Amino acid sequence: MNIPRTSLPRVVIIGGGFGGIALAKKLSKKGLQVVLLDKHNYHTFQPLLYQVSTGGLEPDSIAYPIRKILQNHPNFYFRLAKVRRINSSDKILITNIGTIKFDYLVLATGSQTNFFGNKELKKQSMAMKSVPQSLNLRSLILQNFEKALLTDDLHKRDALMNFVIVGGGPTGVELAGALAEIKKGILPKDYPDLDTRRAQIHLIQSGDRILKDMSERASEKAEQFLEKLGVQIWKNTRVTNYDGKTVTTKTDLVFETATLVWAAGVHGVTIKGLSAKNLLAPGNRLKVDAFHKVIGVEDIYAIGDIACMETKDWPNGHPMMAQPAIQQGESLGDNLVRLLADKPLLPFVFRDKGSMATVGRNKAVVDMKNIRFQGVFAWFVWMFVHLFFLIGFRNRMVVFVNWVYNYVRFDREARLIIRPFKKDYSRFRD
Repeated sequence: MNIPRTSLPRVVIIGGGFGGIALAKKLSKKGLQVVLLDKHNYHTFQPLLYQVSTGGLEPDSIAYPIRKILQNHPNFYFRLAKVRRINSSDKILITNIGTIKFDYLVLATGSQTNFFGNKELKKQSMAMKSVPQSLNLRSLILQNFEKALLTDDLHKRDALMNFVIVGGGPTGVELAGALAEIKKGILPKDYPDLDTRRAQIHLIQSGDRILKDMSERASEKAEQFLEKLGVQIWKNTRVTNYDGKTVTTKTDLVFETATLVWAAGVHGVTIKGLSAKNLLAPGNRLKVDAFHKVIGVEDIYAIGDIACMETKDWPNGHPMMAQPAIQQGESLGDNLVRLLADKPLLPFVFRDKGSMATVGRNKAVVDMKNIRFQGVFAWFVWMFVHLFFLIGFRNRMVVFVNWVYNYVRFDREARLIIRPFKKDYSRFRD
């Protein structure tokens, strides 16, 4: 990999997400050589991916070059690579661009969409965990409306204009709200020769309420907001299959759609060499101790979505969100420095700052430790928090200007089919 040999201890970080970036920043100027590997050369602000999917933002507004984030950090090296295997006994990492030895290895590989073993669902439905996937979804949404214009078959046209979102968590709720606003304010102007009022948005949740990890009040208000926008919510309904046109469920409900978005869960991204069952917790996450070390393996650590730290308050591990990943990255950075200085390590304590979700224009729900609120003020809080955590002054300004413009003009101008998505429409000929 052409990384200089040095007498400094080498820390290799796999993954440039929230946890990996936080750790790399923390180790800056601490007498370590830091090597970060990722299959992309940019960091993605995942909470706003749904806005890329719905044309509210361009992808470069929520992505930032990893090299630029850490360009002023001494002894830092980035390599664009896909990791294939970990040799823990020899402390060697095997990638598609070569091998590298490490003194300390940190897995911050994050999570990916969990289709629960259903290969047909994985093949036919749309995920939204990365920039390319969000661009695919944006193209598919727009392509379907273009195709709806070209058919006289009312049944086929409705299927092309229907959207089914599986999963009532923050991702599903925010995407449903954004699509409902597009249907209301943008589609009638873009497609005046198409009866876009027939377009439907279905949100399917397997449990008895949406936003189940938030307060009941937040769930109720979010449901009210969505229903007011025209979203149809189906609770206690589990999707069993999707063949590219027809969605089947465990009940007698059947949906016909060209667009099914799967937001029903995620699981950790493990790497060969550290995927033994005794190392894994439910959700394909690596078991770690209070100091982020993978249990049963020396000098290998895990943070973020891939790590499962079981505590009294969090028996199933911390939430797979940005907030715990950032705090874990900073905690591990401090502990690695303490380890090299022969100082006692400090156990990780998660500071839950709350959770939030937006449900469209002037509508959001916020749960904080001692206060919960919904509506317009919650929406402004949601915007401020997301702007604050975006990396880069330019990104903050671009997103802020876009939001102001979209709010004033009620418009989303990034609805472009830059890279057409290849979907099999053969079933729609039937």
